[in-house]
Amino acid sequence: MPYIVKERRSRMLKGGYLSQADMTPGDLTFVVSTLMDRYLMLHGVNYTNINALIGVLECAKLELYSRIAVPFVERKRHENGDIYLAGKVDGRDGPI
Repeated sequence: MPYIVKERRSRMLKGGYLSQADMTPGDLTFVVSTLMDRYLMLHGVNYTNINALIGVLECAKLELYSRIAVPFVERKRHENGDIYLAGKVDGRDGPI
């Protein structure tokens, strides 16, 4: 939720948010929401700009997933063993 207490909002808006060790997911949501609000204030609230921001969020999500989540999950799969057996032939990865 971007609705954090005013003291935290002030600290986040001062630009020091990247160095905040106690940053919460709510703080991050606040910062992202504030950036999007400023974009809309500058460029106008219309379908094109709303759609563009949703696209930006989707691309950021996909980048996080492909660059951070997938390598993390693959590392854990190799460390702890795979749980999926479907699609394996003779214990090897690959299509049946």
